[in-house]
Formats: sequence, C-alpha cells, structure tokens
Amino acid sequence: MLSHAELAALNKTYTLASWTAQNAWNPITMARAEGVYFWDADGKRYLDWSSQLVNVNVGHGHPHVVKAIQEQAAKVCYAFPGIGTEPRARLGELLKEVTPHDLSKSLFTCSGAEAVENAMKIARMATGRQKILSRYRSYHGATFGSMMAGGDPRRLANEPGVPWVVHVHDPYPYRSPIYRDRSQAEGDLIVADLIEQTVLFEGPENVAALLLEGYSGTSGIIQGGPVFWQRVQEICETYDILLIIDEVMSGFGRTGKWFGIDHYPYVKPDIMTIAKGLTSGYVPLGAAVVSEKLASYFDDHVLWAGLTYSAHALSCAAGIANIEVYRQENLIENAAQMGEVLSAGLQALADKHPVIGEIRGVGLHQVIELVKNRETREPLSGWNKPASEPMQIVAKTLRELGMSTFVKWDWIFCTPPLVINERQIQEGLDILDHALTAIAPYYEGS
Repeated sequence: MLSHAELAALNKTYTLASWTAQNAWNPITMARAEGVYFWDADGKRYLDWSSQLVNVNVGHGHPHVVKAIQEQAAKVCYAFPGIGTEPRARLGELLKEVTPHDLSKSLFTCSGAEAVENAMKIARMATGRQKILSRYRSYHGATFGSMMAGGDPRRLANEPGVPWVVHVHDPYPYRSPIYRDRSQAEGDLIVADLIEQTVLFEGPENVAALLLEGYSGTSGIIQGGPVFWQRVQEICETYDILLIIDEVMSGFGRTGKWFGIDHYPYVKPDIMTIAKGLTSGYVPLGAAVVSEKLASYFDDHVLWAGLTYSAHALSCAAGIANIEVYRQENLIENAAQMGEVLSAGLQALADKHPVIGEIRGVGLHQVIELVKNRETREPLSGWNKPASEPMQIVAKTLRELGMSTFVKWDWIFCTPPLVINERQIQEGLDILDHALTAIAPYYEGS
C-alpha cells in the first residue's frame, strides 16, 4: 500500500489540480472515509469540516446509498438520454415533491455548473431574451457561461467571456458601503432597488432571468434578508423576468431546510439548479428543475440542450437513495438543531478571539470572517488577495490538527456533513480554537 507521500507525489506527477499553480499543490490524500471523518494513506484522521466541497451531506460511506449504487450497477449503469429508466422517473418524481412551489420537471446534468449552464439556456430560449443578471459576489460553476455568471474573481481569467451576463451588487452588510449607518433591512432595500435600476438600464425586454443563490455559499455566505427577497420577487413579477435560484451548495438540508430559498417561502423560483447534496458526491449528478409553466413551453418547442451522461441511471439511483436518507434519518432537522449548536460554539469563539470579525450563516452552512481590527474591520488578507501570513498559519494549523476545510481569503468555512453530532462539533470548535490562538499576535485592535 502506498504511503501518503508516495500517493501525493503520484497525483502531482500525473494529474492537474484545479485553481492552483501545480507546484503549490500539496494535497491531503484519502484512503478511506466514514461519516464525518476520512483517513489519509498513512492513517491520519481528518474531521471533514467542509463536507469536502460542501457536498457530502449524508456523510461518507453511507450504507443505504452504497447499497443503492451497487444494486443499480447490477441492473443498468447507463442508458442514453433518449431512453426512459426507472431511476430517472422516480428521482424526477421525488424532486417535484421536495422542491418548492410548482417546480415540476428536471433536466438532469452531470454537475452543478452544467445545471446552471442549461438553466440559462432554458431561460433564454423560453423568453427570447438574452441577458442574465447575477451578483458580483457569487459563484455558479467553472464552465464557460457559469463562470462568467459568477462574480467570483476567478471569472477574470475567462474574460471577456460571454457578453450577456450583467452583474449587480450584493447584500453584504459587513463590508458594503450601502449599509453604512443603516440597518440590514434598510440596506437590503437599497440593494434590491439597485437591481431594479439595473433591469431598467439594460431594458426589461432584454433580461431573461435573474440568477441568485438560494443561500450564498463560496462567495462568503453573504445573504440578503426578507426585505431583499420580497423585492426580488416583486421585480421579477413586475418585469416578467424569470428567477433562477442556484441551490447547488445550499440545497438538501444544508441550511436546516430542504433548500436555502425555503427560508423565504414567498419566493417562487422558475428554475432551480441543484447538485452536490443531490447525491452527496457519491456519483456525479446535477439538475435544472423548472416550473410547470416553463416546462409546458417545451411541449411544442425543441429543447436545444443535451449531455451524453444526462439522467445517468447510476447517478439517479444515488439521488433517490440520498433523498430517502434525508427523510428516514431526519437529516434536515438534524442540520437545523446542530446548526444552533454550531452557532453557539462559534459565538463563544468570537467572545474569546477578537480576530473574529463576523460569523454568518444558518444551519450547517456557516463561515467565520477574520480581521486585523474589529473596530475598523480591516481584513487579514482581503478579497481576491493572496493569503496573508496569519491566514496561512490558520490553514496550516487546522490541517496539522486534523481538520479539512476551506480557508479562503479571510474566511474559514464551517459546513460539516449533516450527520454530525454535538460531540463532533465540539471537536471541530476545539481545533478552531487552537488555530485562532496561533494567530492572536497578528490582531492589531485595542
């Protein structure tokens, strides 16, 4: 059996890593995994504090999902997308049951990025309009169109990209000058009004859809409140604009509800994009789920979209099993309950460590933002800047102490699997405590 060092070296020699220069890549290895933990090739155990890419919602190695994949593999692994299969039909039916309002038909894809790509295609085809509006501080995937739809600075490497994506500003009370000396509700209203102004500047007759994350994720878990979402719904209805809600990261119990947008029950998505927790990463699968009205458009109009692996039978079987696990093991409820435990624990850390500027999120979808100074909110690294020395120390300390999670810019993501319990949350909080103590000398506040 290969050692951690040997396995890491082979991966570096023969494969390319994403979002990094190859010489900077120093991967953790994974030899086995169970629940909220995984072990490297030398047997070192890691607490999976980020559910890998915020997708292993049911935890690693869940026997019900593994069994469903095995049983389906023995029947049919693959059928081309023009063929109907039982897993495809059943998963489509289940998604109609769990998604909000009248979302009713699913176009299955291989990933969340492809789900977003196809959602934008569907919106443009059905409306005859070209433009998609999305947030600057957002992430919608790494395919060409979805990368441009995301405002994440990684899109800059892809520019000029597609010409029909227009970005709008974000509800970010902690950093946006819009919120200066205003309550969140007051700032949210201004941000939403600016979205409407952008619609008018671009011409409502040209805007196909507004694309928003149901609950912000990789961009820092930056979320508007009820006032923001009420105005978004009003804007879409006033100008007959489709609303695409991206639930790739925030879906399937992550926020303590089935979907992030379920925190705002008056919002009516026309299209919802999903992936990640749909199969918990066991097999690749995504989907664009559309409303009854939008689906009916394609009854007599060709849907000019398709993927070789769309509605993959093995993937659909994994999706069915995941939904069964969410229901049978009350994981949505557990995410809400453990989210309260996590929130309390993170607040206790903030009381102890002034380097914590803000804690954001809900359920098991939370983030810590670190600062040099609480009063001035000066960041340790800054948006889209190289990791500063203290942030490098944080990342190194967490890894050494056996925690795997995102450490990005000034943020530490706290998004563990939905199967986590109170003892395991405390284990994670203790590791975070050590890492924050290690950078205490870098805090410059009074």
